Amino acid sequence: MKSQKWLILCLVLVLIAGTAFALTWLRAHQKLGQPGIRAARIPGSVAMKIDLPAQVLDFTSTNMPESKMELSYFPEDTSYVRRIYQLPDGFWVSGTIILMGADRTSIHQPKYCLPGQGWHIDEEQEVTLSIAGPPAYQLPVMKWIVSSTASTPDGRKQDLRGLYMFWFVADNEQTTSDARFQCYLFRDLLFTGVLQRWAYVSYFSICAPGQEEVTFARMKRLIAASVPEFQLPPRSANAVSLR
Repeated sequence: MKSQKWLILCLVLVLIAGTAFALTWLRAHQKLGQPGIRAARIPGSVAMKIDLPAQVLDFTSTNMPESKMELSYFPEDTSYVRRIYQLPDGFWVSGTIILMGADRTSIHQPKYCLPGQGWHIDEEQEVTLSIAGPPAYQLPVMKWIVSSTASTPDGRKQDLRGLYMFWFVADNEQTTSDARFQCYLFRDLLFTGVLQRWAYVSYFSICAPGQEEVTFARMKRLIAASVPEFQLPPRSANAVSLR
């Protein structure tokens, strides 16, 4: 019995050592892949210049630079862009792209982000948006309906709803799942030696209770029109869409 325990302990230690060696080797030999979004190289930096379109349909926009908190939170090789899109009637949507470099911690889990800002996730649903070509294709997007409470200037509590839509995209790969993006990142690194540069794309808007469907329709319109401006289309019908 005692010898079996020692054998198990030795096997565990060998597995730990082997995993550590494999991770060290992969880190030393990895190559950065190409992004799945349009990006320009910045001389002397692993980070890249990425953009969201300034004008989309009847939406105008304002570029929102990174805050000091975000700059301190993200690894130095993170590429980042955010725009606030607005219609003449005041309706607005925030669009954000976060592109990782060699450090995969650039992309955080969505389920920790919004709750950390006081939003409760009420409903999760994967939807499909039709993206115009060429080539035309179907883009899977995660749609969350979230809720929160805000205080009005006179001290009253006001219920709010929000719609958060997001997905992850790399070179000819896309998914709505954070767990699957992580799994496929390690798969590609292990079997090809390429660390895919995944991007986390998200859109967010706030509305009054009962206006969720109207807000969703307006957001779909904006996203479908803006995606061809920054995201590379699948190279073929065999492009990987990871569910």
